[in-house]
Amino acid sequence: MNASDKLKLIKDLSELTQEKLAKELGVSFVTLNSWINGRSVPRKKKQIQIDELYARYSGTKIIPETVLEAKKKVLEKKSRSYRNIAATISNNSDIYDQFVLSLTYNTNKIEGSTLTEDETAAILFGNASLPNRTLIEQLEAKNHQTAFNFMFDWLKEKKAIDEDLILRLHSILMNSIRPDAGTYRSHGVRIMGTNMPTANYLKVPELMKKIIKDINVKKADFISKLSNIHSRFEQIHPFSDGNGRIGRLLMHAMLLKQNFPPAMIQQKDKRIYMKYLNKSQMTGDLSLLEDFLCDAIMLSFSVMERR
Repeated sequence: MNASDKLKLIKDLSELTQEKLAKELGVSFVTLNSWINGRSVPRKKKQIQIDELYARYSGTKIIPETVLEAKKKVLEKKSRSYRNIAATISNNSDIYDQFVLSLTYNTNKIEGSTLTEDETAAILFGNASLPNRTLIEQLEAKNHQTAFNFMFDWLKEKKAIDEDLILRLHSILMNSIRPDAGTYRSHGVRIMGTNMPTANYLKVPELMKKIIKDINVKKADFISKLSNIHSRFEQIHPFSDGNGRIGRLLMHAMLLKQNFPPAMIQQKDKRIYMKYLNKSQMTGDLSLLEDFLCDAIMLSFSVMERR
């Protein structure tokens, strides 16, 4: 596969515009256009960069064990530098509000929301009602904010992560949106865009009890445990709707319990995130998802450091 073919696939997989892809590669629009159309060939340094982007978006990237372990050690060191990350976030309103905004905007955008970040901020903090956006989208933003606040209050009371928390988070998230808010699904569902089968709905309660048990078992490698739980939760797909958002809220709760900040998964990385999540479910290889989540947690540390 030549550079032209790889670049075309990167565009398809990433949904980046040609202008944004050119910026990502640090070249002009004209140069990139020339490469894509086969009129010129990238130099070796740029070819390596193209190969790295292709591997990243196609899910064929290989993370050396030493690199992944190094990232985990950096995160652990940062975690130890804070006595109580949840308290640090909640005691600094600017940091807390930034997490509420960024996590709400990105998690809903990943699920197809058309709200911009500014519009999301107006709804969350200004109680704005936007006539050019659907009521459902605006409810989804406010409900996620309320669910995040509820999760924080739950953890501040040192309560365990249990089935009651998960069901109540779903009830809040889907309040006034779905009649089955706060209950497991009673029918089959499919995960759009993948061939991954979901659990039989009759087995959902039993599988969720196993997940909750595993959440509360200590493991030496927390990031591996976090990735495993997230992968399994999304494959079970316990609810009729809202599985991605609840799965990410559950991750945030696990992280905060372990003295890490929430994982900042950005909508611009949706394709990579979904690709790595699907690979973990199809093959059992968690390494790409682990690496991705390490980067997402590191990004949240930069929010805490106001960078």
